[in-house]
Amino acid sequence: MQTVICSGPMRAALVLTLTLAACSSNHPGTGDDDDTMIDAPGGSIDAAVDAPAKIRTVFVIPLENKADTAIYGNTADAPYINGLFATSNHATNFRDELPSLDSEPHYVWMEAGTNVFSDHTFSNDDDASAANSTSHTEHLVTQLSAAGVPWMAYQEGITAGKCPLATTGNYAPKHDPFVFFQDVVGSPPSVNNAGCIAHHKPYSQFATDLAAGMTGYVFITPDICNDMHGGLFCPSGLGSSANIKAGDTWLSNELPRIIEYAKTHDAVIFLTWDEGSATNLIPFLALGTKVKPGTSATMYTHSSLLKTTEEILGVPVLASVTSANDFADMFEPDAF
Repeated sequence: MQTVICSGPMRAALVLTLTLAACSSNHPGTGDDDDTMIDAPGGSIDAAVDAPAKIRTVFVIPLENKADTAIYGNTADAPYINGLFATSNHATNFRDELPSLDSEPHYVWMEAGTNVFSDHTFSNDDDASAANSTSHTEHLVTQLSAAGVPWMAYQEGITAGKCPLATTGNYAPKHDPFVFFQDVVGSPPSVNNAGCIAHHKPYSQFATDLAAGMTGYVFITPDICNDMHGGLFCPSGLGSSANIKAGDTWLSNELPRIIEYAKTHDAVIFLTWDEGSATNLIPFLALGTKVKPGTSATMYTHSSLLKTTEEILGVPVLASVTSANDFADMFEPDAF
């Protein structure tokens, strides 16, 4: 290499030219003439600033027993949900993989990608018990615990400090998938199981916890009077229209704070329903960080919900859901 010696203004100009050339290189992390690294990978301030924010929290809110046609376009009974379409992505081809079965198998599927295990098949809405639970360990929250990812179930109507195994008031275990897995609730399942208690809170504690900040996986189940299911002792009774209104009103009161949190804390919210009722098509909305407003016609199932949650939170995709479509086309490129 030829050495050029210069001084005064000429030297200053040369130094400035070389500095600008190094800073504007299109190949950061390549060596200079002395084999030293310029802007080495992981050492660039610009790279750290420009790196896309990773989604850190997934909120899942399940609702009940409504076909997509009962919600989409129903501005009389579900004005709040329909008002979310402008800032959310909603699925037009979300299929019910268990159209002939009750709620509980659907919720178990959201957790494990199946309702059939070597020691038990979930086919009804019975409470959690030794006979109605599984020792199967290949399911989402066990993956999260192994990876050190926080998770919490907020169930409306449960008692703090107890594992909620039995139907109580307007709380229904059939809408709480975690209580059917013995590695969460014990073998046999116990209301005093410490692990279950640590991961279950009454929904009444949610607002305080949200204000304090949360990451990981958050599963929120409204009670049967607020999740569009309805019941004899609910103000909305058993009428479909009245129960859609009740669920829509509950969301209009509770969801805004979660949406605001999602905007500033790299979070996403998935609103799903468990059964399609009249059809096998289920409403589904995604809101929050990096979601593209609009619609998606890709074929989805609850396996898609599980697979996407695993991908976002960085745990392996379970074998039961590897073939499912994830929600990638609902998001901006490289969102997760």
